[in-house]
Amino acid sequence: MEKIIDKAKTLIEVLPYIQLFRDAIVVVKFGGSAMEDPKLTAGIMRDVVMLEAIGLRPVVVHGGGKAISAELARQNIETKFINGLRYTCDNTIKVVDDVLHNQVNRYLVESGRNVGGKTDTLSGKDILKAERMFSTNPGSDDKLDIGFVGEVTEVACQKIIEMVEQNIIPVIPPLGVGKDGQVFNINADIAACKIAEALKARKLVFLSDVPGIMRDAKDENSVIPSIKAAEAEDLMKTGIISGGMIPKIQSCIHALQSGTNKVHMIDGRIDHSLLLELFTDEGIGTEIVR
Repeated sequence: MEKIIDKAKTLIEVLPYIQLFRDAIVVVKFGGSAMEDPKLTAGIMRDVVMLEAIGLRPVVVHGGGKAISAELARQNIETKFINGLRYTCDNTIKVVDDVLHNQVNRYLVESGRNVGGKTDTLSGKDILKAERMFSTNPGSDDKLDIGFVGEVTEVACQKIIEMVEQNIIPVIPPLGVGKDGQVFNINADIAACKIAEALKARKLVFLSDVPGIMRDAKDENSVIPSIKAAEAEDLMKTGIISGGMIPKIQSCIHALQSGTNKVHMIDGRIDHSLLLELFTDEGIGTEIVR
């Protein structure tokens, strides 16, 4: 009986959070090595389905970098990264499009449906307008060609809103389309930030294979629980935040400046990390605030 009562107490403890976030749009970006473990993937999608069931409006944006790299290797197409962004040639964009839609997205949608959720694909090609982007090295203004990598110029929010108002969880692969119909590979972190920004989401949560922003990249105990956007900018300048984390943090800051309430970066390898971050005082990982 005592164990049953404890379960009831736990439910009561999360009541204030459920009331606080009811009808709130929460954008969840899912990526990293957590996506390689089917059990973890199923668990995360179950938790996303739970968010919808208790009144939140989750929107999932996913990556798929390791699945893409594996398929490129199988087809003997070189994988190359420039400042954390995948160089995307004509052959690569075809693989990216195929893998994201027909492997990664399909599995995530099916995982949600397997636990009774109303999950469905919403292709980035239908909602993200993009143009070709270039990269630059720190301290230089020279533009680096990174192929068919796109910068989001517009998000068609209406299709997302229509789905969440029907209690459907959109699962979005990060691809965009240019004015001439060219498909662009969009960094999933940036896509999630742009979508959260356009929706003015209450929260943006990154689930990946890192525990958060760390003062020492080699020490997972150095996670910073909470940080202001200006402090994060300082960490980029000093090199503590570097590599592929830079475009992610830059996009997070822009999303905050445009109306997103909070950004959370948490370790998707931890069971129920999404629920722990949203529904407990302590939380886990790093929250970024204005």
